[in-house]
Amino acid sequence: MATKKTDSKKSAPKAKAKAPAKKAAAPAEKKAKAPAQPAKPRHPKARVIDGHKTKEALAKSLADVIARDDEDTDALVARLTTASNAQLLRLHDAATKVKSKYGDRSKLIAAISSKQNKAKDKDYVAKLGTYSLPQLLDLADRA
Repeated sequence: MATKKTDSKKSAPKAKAKAPAKKAAAPAEKKAKAPAQPAKPRHPKARVIDGHKTKEALAKSLADVIARDDEDTDALVARLTTASNAQLLRLHDAATKVKSKYGDRSKLIAAISSKQNKAKDKDYVAKLGTYSLPQLLDLADRA
């Protein structure tokens, strides 16, 4: 086994430079701080509970906006309650964006088809009706 050789004439550690002494600051008026805002929850379950009280309540509010013409809202609510909280929150964001910009799903589909000059194409409009709400929003943003 080899041993590590050490230098017996190690240099002494350098002395650290002293920080300059702080000058006494003139007394300044302290600004009144704004009251602290309570921290909002960061994880999805707490955000669902904070904004909507229960997951089922969020699913019921989303079902009316997300439902297609031929879809049963009760079955959709049952499917939405099995989705994750993060997915429900993303759907809620998409639904609020559709409500604020377009009004409802049918008006969004009409806006997409008119932007693409395919409003008279019934097959295309029917195909748009099968898309999910986030897909329709992406199409509206690209068009």
